[in-house]
Amino acid sequence: MGCLPPVAPGLPELKVTIPSIRTIIAEGDVSERRQLRSLLASEAGVQVVAECGEGRHAIAAVQSYKPDLLFLDIHLPDASGFQIFDDIPVNNRPIVVFTSTDDQHAMRAFEARALDYLLKPFQPARLHTAIERARSDLAKAHDRHLTHRLLDLLGGSKAELPAGRRLVVKSGARLVFLDMDEIDWIEAAGNYVKLRVGTQSYLLREGIGRITERLDTSHFVRIHRSIVVNVRRIKELQSCNRGEYIVVLKDGKELSCSRGYRAQLQQLVSNT
Repeated sequence: MGCLPPVAPGLPELKVTIPSIRTIIAEGDVSERRQLRSLLASEAGVQVVAECGEGRHAIAAVQSYKPDLLFLDIHLPDASGFQIFDDIPVNNRPIVVFTSTDDQHAMRAFEARALDYLLKPFQPARLHTAIERARSDLAKAHDRHLTHRLLDLLGGSKAELPAGRRLVVKSGARLVFLDMDEIDWIEAAGNYVKLRVGTQSYLLREGIGRITERLDTSHFVRIHRSIVVNVRRIKELQSCNRGEYIVVLKDGKELSCSRGYRAQLQQLVSNT
């Protein structure tokens, strides 16, 4: 039997906030395939893009649909699940959950770095746990991808700021002319902002929102309600819990990037 048409997800209204997990079911038994499809329909954000009854069709489906998650029966009619697993190129291999009527292959499944091993008949609570694990792994992979793309962008950025983009700040009895690109980062301080330039800092009577509007958005990004950073000064991003980052500057300074401004980093990446 070949791959069947996609089954529509049961809770489309949740797609806005819950990333869709594109899933393929490869189960040899029709009734078990039907049961798994029914249980997955109750899982928010899971989209079954194909169902297969044989291993060769599962391989073709993975190549065509490029799913996030594959439920793979250990005992398919034409091949073992492990053989199918090995035949899928590593670069195209989705997260895999092996399924079986017994647990004798569980150790081999985990040695193959499968996400999980589910016994049939499927138990809703056990399946839900597997889905949540898959969701967590996909979120971490997304964060790593975003971080790598952003760091590639920062490392390859060669464009210069337009001429004349300067700030004039008072420092004691002096007036200091700062090119925008000299600024490492900017910190809110009440009705003022502190411009951090190397080991120096300058106080400017202006709100952080107002000064942000004057900055070149391809070189400065707001990472916190009180912090704007020059992207060229970023050395690395360290992913923390719940979508937050620690932004490490080239001089070793660590700044917090809150979840509310995480989209600013994403937009910077998506616009390249």
